[in-house]
Amino acid sequence: MQLLAQPQSRSKAFEVIVRQYGEQLYWKIRRIVVIHEDADDVLQNTFVKAWNNIDDFQGKSKLITWLYRIAVNEALDFMRRKKNVAELDDQAPTVVASRLMADDWFDGDATQALLQEAIQSLPPVQRAVFNMKYFDEMKYSEISKILDTSEGALKASYHIAVKKITEYVKANEL
Repeated sequence: MQLLAQPQSRSKAFEVIVRQYGEQLYWKIRRIVVIHEDADDVLQNTFVKAWNNIDDFQGKSKLITWLYRIAVNEALDFMRRKKNVAELDDQAPTVVASRLMADDWFDGDATQALLQEAIQSLPPVQRAVFNMKYFDEMKYSEISKILDTSEGALKASYHIAVKKITEYVKANEL
């Protein structure tokens, strides 16, 4: 953190941060936005925002928590903008599976594609909560810091997401 505070070492220190956390952030973003190219764009925006606001990081939380918060907010903002231009309306969750199966970056099978389809049927915030809890195995206290909401609300959101995903998969089983 001290290297970030010094102008002569800031650029090198930030390069280390990008290398150290880039892949983790990419996958967190990818689970929300699904498409590889979109995840790359959001990741780039995340690092630009982090660079521009590095002086505002006060060290009250871990650096990765601060970066996760930026990444998740950028991903959610991206999904809101995408919905506002009606791209999501044309892209029903059922299209997600076929797009994933055709994506060179997706190495799953039809069952995993169906799970992603079910996850994409969730509202963006529920999707983010589910991904952080289920895939990233984050504690509610960590998610609470990232999304700036209560642990109780997160538990309820996760429970509802699991129920919706279960119902979706049962209704669309292969």
